[in-house]
Amino acid sequence: MMKIKQITDFKIGDKEFFSKTVSESDVYLYAGITGDLAPHHVNADYAKGTRFKERIAHGLLIAGIMSSALTKLVAPGAVTLAHEMHFLAPVYFGDTVYAEVEVKEIDMEKRTLLLRTIVRNQRGVVVLDGTALEKFPKAA
Repeated sequence: MMKIKQITDFKIGDKEFFSKTVSESDVYLYAGITGDLAPHHVNADYAKGTRFKERIAHGLLIAGIMSSALTKLVAPGAVTLAHEMHFLAPVYFGDTVYAEVEVKEIDMEKRTLLLRTIVRNQRGVVVLDGTALEKFPKAA
């Protein structure tokens, strides 16, 4: 039987990680699934004329990669109540991103964790910075 995580399983400073190299097919699959066909993601000619000079991954695709680290830490058990994210730098096709989530606050009464969420590229540049609020069930 799968153990359901509880708020009491965590301490401040607990961390989890996930990394992925973002491919052209990742971006096109995400675009197809979501319908987000913004040209700076899927049109190489258009992207050449932008400040990025080439196609970039969707910010929310990178947020999904961050969510993989979050899931590794808090699931099964928690559900997400909120995310706050700031997209600080572009992610290009072929970049490898490294997501890290860290427990910053524990509210035992509300059964919530506040986590710092950060994603860096292979050069150490922060591409996403934010927080997540996770809620846990009452103990069985």
